[in-house]
Amino acid sequence: MAVDSMKGSLREKGVRLTRQRQILLEVIDHTGQHLDAERLFQLAKEKDPKLNRVTVYRTLKMLKAGGMVDELDLMHHEGDQHYYETRLKQEHAHVICLRCGKVEEFFGEPLQRLRKQIESHFGFQILLARTEVGGYCAHCQSLRALELDRARQHGVPDAPAMTGAPSGPGAPHRPRAKRTA
Repeated sequence: MAVDSMKGSLREKGVRLTRQRQILLEVIDHTGQHLDAERLFQLAKEKDPKLNRVTVYRTLKMLKAGGMVDELDLMHHEGDQHYYETRLKQEHAHVICLRCGKVEEFFGEPLQRLRKQIESHFGFQILLARTEVGGYCAHCQSLRALELDRARQHGVPDAPAMTGAPSGPGAPHRPRAKRTA
C-alpha cells in the first residue's frame, strides 16, 4: 500500500496525520526492510530528533488496528521480536534464512493457487494470508557444508554428511557408515 493511499485511509477514519506519523509511514514504506519498532524509531529519529518511542509504539498500534501495516514474527529468528511492513496489495511469502536472518519476499501464482486450494477444500473465505518459510539461503548452505566438512576432518564422529537433506532434530535417521582406519 503506497503512503498516499494510507494517508487517505487515515483521513477517512478521522485520524490526524501528524508530521511524526507521516515520517513513520514513510520510513516503513520506503526502507524496503522489515523493521522492528526500535529500528523504526532510530531511522525516524534521524528525520525528527524530537520523536519519542511512545509515539512510535502508539502509531504502530494504530496502523496495525487500521489494517495499514502487518506485524510479523519472521519465524522468531531473533526471539520474540516483531517486524512491521506496509500492507501490500499483493500477498507474498516471507522466506527466512534461519542462520543469517536474511528475509526474501516471494510473489507468484503458486501462492494464489494454494489460497484457492485452501478455500475450496475447507469452504473457507480467506481474508488475510501470511506465509513464512524457514531454511538456509544458498550462502549459508555453503558455509554449513564447509563447517561440517571441517568437523569431519577433525574427527568429530557425529558430523553429518552434507547431502542437501535436513539433519538434526526431526530429520529422518540414516545409519552412519563405518569408519575404517
